[in-house]
Amino acid sequence: MADQRAQETYAVFSIDLDGFKKINDLLGHDHGDTVLKTVAQRLSSLFPREHVFRLGGDEFVVLARRTGNPDLVALGNRIVSVIGKPLTFNGVAVDLGASVGFALFPENGDDLGQAIRHSDCAMYVAKKQGRNLVKRFVPSMQDELAKRVRVEADLRAAIKKAEIIPYYQPLVDLKTNRIIGFEALARWKTASGEFIPPNEFIPVAEEAGLIVELTDQLLRHACTDALSWPSELVLSFNLSPIQLSDRLLGLRILKILGDVGLPPHRVELEVTESAIIQDAVTARIVLDDLVNAGVRIALDDFGTGYSSLSQLSNYRFDKIKIDRSFVSSFETNDKQDKVIKAIIALGVGLGVTITAEGIEEESQLQRLQDLGCDIGQGYLLGRPAPAEKLATDHVSARILQRG
Repeated sequence: MADQRAQETYAVFSIDLDGFKKINDLLGHDHGDTVLKTVAQRLSSLFPREHVFRLGGDEFVVLARRTGNPDLVALGNRIVSVIGKPLTFNGVAVDLGASVGFALFPENGDDLGQAIRHSDCAMYVAKKQGRNLVKRFVPSMQDELAKRVRVEADLRAAIKKAEIIPYYQPLVDLKTNRIIGFEALARWKTASGEFIPPNEFIPVAEEAGLIVELTDQLLRHACTDALSWPSELVLSFNLSPIQLSDRLLGLRILKILGDVGLPPHRVELEVTESAIIQDAVTARIVLDDLVNAGVRIALDDFGTGYSSLSQLSNYRFDKIKIDRSFVSSFETNDKQDKVIKAIIALGVGLGVTITAEGIEEESQLQRLQDLGCDIGQGYLLGRPAPAEKLATDHVSARILQRG
């Protein structure tokens, strides 16, 4: 019997749900648990005689015995298809997907534990490359995980040495062409001169529990820089969604402003809808504390979240930022153009300033000006630059010269 088991071959599938976190945030943990049970039932139906495990969170593993030479990519795609079948809770349609990685036992591991780690590695690669993808483990994928471990170690060292600094991108009044402020954007330049993109290190900082220290450090640095700007210029700063679940966030921000001496009315904090719905009760407390102290709040990535209009009625936003995905295509997409018109009209009706980000073409700028958009941001109007370059390039003149 032992010899027979030793000769059994398995396909090990690691499955991570795409979109589950938003479902949990939007519908609550009870419905989240129901979704997990539904996924488990669907996987068990697809693999009635195999082993299906939930590892924790929204990750599942399937150990499927191999007979013959099965098409495992096709089987992985069946997993994606089964999990992605429509789900409705209390009349709300749930959008669920899956990232799937698989490895072979014994080919990809001396034991099942190692094979599972390798399938998990393949799943991570699938998740990083997009949604609803299936990837087979190849040894080079281990380099990806090793890189992530290195990035986390390097990130800890960089934060300790304060090597991640804010760069500043101008915010331009589209009616006067005057610069009205700057958005602070985190930039990490390594000792070798390589820039590591924020979309690589910010998620690592969030997962490694480093985001609070990094944010406090960057905000203090940016506020200190802003002190040297003309007093009418605003500092715009992004908050990570994870942070709005921290009740002490508002107090920490106000303490930094007090320590540096930057008036709260010169600071604008950008938050996304996903950040607000993650923990609506705490977000309300934090945002109210900041607004009552005079800090401005901007709703970022507008139009890409779940409940934009309800958020606008529930919170006191000073600004709405039109997501760059609309700006990049609205000239050739009539529906996108109508969406931008509607957002600008909404801003006028609510008395809220509208900013368009991602402006890269003169024609985009002209159209946004014609539509009455208030503020613009993008490479056409100014690329992010370090503070010392800012002093000579922008702040001294304060008026944008294009062409």
